[in-house]
Amino acid sequence: MLTTVDLVPGLVTTRDAIAAAFGCGTFQGIEPAVDAGKVFVYSDPSAGEEYGYTFDGRAEDDEFGPLYLYTGAGAEGDQKPSGRNASLITAAEKGREVHLFVAHGRVQGGGAMRQRYIGQMVLDPITPYDIRRGPGRDHVMRDVLVFRFRLAPGTTPGWTEADKQPQATQTTIEITDPEVALPAPVVLPAQSGAKVKKTEQHTTSETVADIPAGQRKVLRREGELVKAFVAHLAAAGHKTHSFQITVEGEPGTLTPDLYDADDHALYEGKGLTTRANVRMAIGQLADYRRHVPNSKTLRVAVLLPSAPTPDVRKLLAEQKIALVYQTDDGFAGWPLT
Repeated sequence: MLTTVDLVPGLVTTRDAIAAAFGCGTFQGIEPAVDAGKVFVYSDPSAGEEYGYTFDGRAEDDEFGPLYLYTGAGAEGDQKPSGRNASLITAAEKGREVHLFVAHGRVQGGGAMRQRYIGQMVLDPITPYDIRRGPGRDHVMRDVLVFRFRLAPGTTPGWTEADKQPQATQTTIEITDPEVALPAPVVLPAQSGAKVKKTEQHTTSETVADIPAGQRKVLRREGELVKAFVAHLAAAGHKTHSFQITVEGEPGTLTPDLYDADDHALYEGKGLTTRANVRMAIGQLADYRRHVPNSKTLRVAVLLPSAPTPDVRKLLAEQKIALVYQTDDGFAGWPLT
């Protein structure tokens, strides 16, 4: 007979108590409770630090609100969007709630880890996960899935300052594949079943009910643009990849869109050809290029879906930033002409 656990953000409990209440396992970081219609996720940033990466934790808020990053299942070898990882990716379409816990010290007098309940989450509907490079249990570098959690509507998160992503202890740069894989968008489900006290309801500004459809399309368009340009360069015999940059004293990673190894050129793509987007790309390139090997000879370029206005072209030229844009026949601009 199942016991009862009141899932209120801030609750401190154990995996055994959750398993007894909802009928899930106790040993894995991702534990589906099929009959209860839930998936429980247990985050322990210290485990990642032990292996040498710091992906888990609350990331900096973006324009869509709070964000929590979680490294997927698989201790060695490349992680895949299957198995327990798939149970997160498919949770929304199967009508299952995702509930996040963070390690909160050990039970006094015992070895079990206590778990603090953060709240009900949903995967980011534009980018459910990123692919990052990190060492496994065998200390061999591999691809890891870093899931991007948003707050489910009506959830007051039970996180604290201690839950922020740990700061990197050194500056490193890893070669990665360009991020051209486009996971299918995740539909944000309405919250159901989770018990959240009214006194703990947070303000509208903290609630991620949805990400505007227009912005969703723009970001996916950006991904498609980079993907098409990678194919264009590959047809010309160019080898491409990207970088994962960690900076000492800062959490998270920097991830440029694309690096052309043959031209020693770094590209930043944008889904809209507007001055605001180009200005953002200029700032990103100025930051990224400082960390790329042989930066003094590195060439940088903005990749756009169409030709910008003459004044924006002039702006790029004055900043010594090249321009490539998509046309009906392919791509135009430096170094293609």
